Amino acid sequence: MEEVGTVMHLAKSGRLIIKVNKWLKPGTVLFDSKGRKLAKVTELIGAVKSPYATAIPLTERIERFIGTKVLVAT
Repeated sequence: MEEVGTVMHLAKSGRLIIKVNKWLKPGTVLFDSKGRKLAKVTELIGAVKSPYATAIPLTERIERFIGTKVLVAT
């Protein structure tokens, strides 16, 4: 697993906003530090040098993951 960013907040739309440190393809599944599925990337927004991802949560009680690191399978 490779660390790719940090969960910033939960938007009013119900999607997670994640500060990512590399460009991710839409559809990429993100995991938490214990290897559990956390979210699925829907789109990337912002500058190319400093992108953010919006993602659909794949788990309940997503608020507890705000501020945590996210990973992708390598």
